[in-house]
Amino acid sequence: MSVNVLRTRDGWWVENDGEATRVPTSATTTAELLADRPALERARHGSGGVPVSGLRPLSPVTAPCRVVAQMVNYRSHARDSGMDPGRVPPTFFRKSSGSVSGPYDPIEVPSHVGLLDYEVEIGLVLGAPLPVGATVTESDLPRLVAGLVVANDVSARDVQLSKGQFYESKSYPTFTPLGPHLTLLDPEDFARLPDLRLTLAVNGQTRQDSTWDDMIVKPARALTLLARFQTLLPGDLLLTGTPGGTALKAPSPLVEKVGALLPPEVKWRTFFARQARNPRYLRPGDRISARVYSGDGLLDLGTQVTTVQAARPPLSPPLNPPPSPAPVPS
Repeated sequence: MSVNVLRTRDGWWVENDGEATRVPTSATTTAELLADRPALERARHGSGGVPVSGLRPLSPVTAPCRVVAQMVNYRSHARDSGMDPGRVPPTFFRKSSGSVSGPYDPIEVPSHVGLLDYEVEIGLVLGAPLPVGATVTESDLPRLVAGLVVANDVSARDVQLSKGQFYESKSYPTFTPLGPHLTLLDPEDFARLPDLRLTLAVNGQTRQDSTWDDMIVKPARALTLLARFQTLLPGDLLLTGTPGGTALKAPSPLVEKVGALLPPEVKWRTFFARQARNPRYLRPGDRISARVYSGDGLLDLGTQVTTVQAARPPLSPPLNPPPSPAPVPS
């Protein structure tokens, strides 16, 4: 059976029926915790504890780590994007692990971002090294994948589309909330993965609701493709894509044909003006609830609840501060 692990400022905890038992470990990173299996087993079978409701979970995936994501990896998302699900090429991109935040931390939107979008995802946390050149089969997954985590791949669409890249638009601080806990899997749990459901609501209104079966490239193939060029280590994270229902959707074929006739600057100005009127984009004060669970209740990755707020001004001085004025002679 799976076990849910929480991380707080005070250490690691195993959750069981609303109670949390401290893991007797000196581990400070997710990779170190995964290596300390004896401590996890003692906590898993221990008695007593504290109410989970009294804990303030941090992200169960510690940074720095590699955060790799799959692009357009659900059939419903492909259709929303104006793509044929059967012809979507497997594509990966990176996010900065500086974007990782806790499951109840606010999502801070920079002042220059106007089109803030959400993407509920299932995150795979590696428990063993994936070397370049590896071939991964379904039977290899229990050895390679330690567990799963709820993720929200928050995206600044105006930055993403205007610059034609993903790294900046998805890597601002707080743009990858994770948790509330890491669900560590036993080998028999992998047969239940097709039963997983992903849901995301904004201010109580369901925006995304789909299942694992909507996924185009499943983890074994994704890890094989990724291993053609990328090493992953224990504690690294693979985000497996999001279902349809995001704020951003492809324009209709007619609008696309008209847009193709316009000068690029006019086309983009018109596009962003239309997107700015889309009420589905996130705004300060919006409350996002994201959950992943199986229908039989045997796998429950938990529910993360985050609120959008304006980013706070940086506390650190600029890297190149202006020179101090010359002293005035007395």
